Amino acid sequence: MAEQAITGYKKWLEGVGEQGVFFKSFFRNIFRGGFEWSEFVRQCYEIGYRSMMLVGITSFIMGMVLILQLRPSMLEMGAESMLPKTLAVSFIREIGPVIIAIICAGKVASGIGAELGSMKVTEQIDAMEVSGANPLQYLVVTRILATSLMVPLLTVIGDAIGLFGGFLALNFTDDIRFTLYFHKCISSLEFIDFLPAVVKTVFFGFAIGFVGCYKGYNSNKGTESVGIAANSAVVTASLWIFVIDAVAVQITSLLFYR
Repeated sequence: MAEQAITGYKKWLEGVGEQGVFFKSFFRNIFRGGFEWSEFVRQCYEIGYRSMMLVGITSFIMGMVLILQLRPSMLEMGAESMLPKTLAVSFIREIGPVIIAIICAGKVASGIGAELGSMKVTEQIDAMEVSGANPLQYLVVTRILATSLMVPLLTVIGDAIGLFGGFLALNFTDDIRFTLYFHKCISSLEFIDFLPAVVKTVFFGFAIGFVGCYKGYNSNKGTESVGIAANSAVVTASLWIFVIDAVAVQITSLLFYR
């Protein structure tokens, strides 16, 4: 048992070292000449635009569900008028960024892991290296930067759609004007509610792109490794999202809410 534990610990340390080397290669290739702008734009389209429908539907449903779940408790306390404020603060600060990041981890990280894993299995990456191309710059840098940019944008759009879903749910039982509802939502928010939420989504996007690229780029030979890379990318990216969120909440509390 002790020997197995030592072996597992060694493999974990080797994995951490390999990820450190991969991150160093990614960072070095950002500043190299010949950045692949066309591939970067294509990845922004694939990651951002093609995920917008899923993010929008999920955010809309979450906004409705939160209002429907919160209303009975707020009604008992006589604070029904606080529903828009409660939804806005909770959705913008925490629920929206985390839920949307998890959705992107399931869709984007798995897609990147499977795509790069299949390219590794079919030796397309090796062929790029032999031909003198830079696969890290073309395949990895563009995808990680695209996820780091698109996840925050998707979060902002998802937050707005979630608040709109809450407005419709609130009108199932009450009658509130659109302008009054959103005035209450916006007036309850401060700049420190937006800034940490947006900043941490950049790290969420980076984690999703980095994990997906690392798992796919370093997958083993064989068709089975493609599925393993995709599954491992989702699990690892989701775990990193919760870790980053916990750290971000702690830092935000120390800096702004002491």
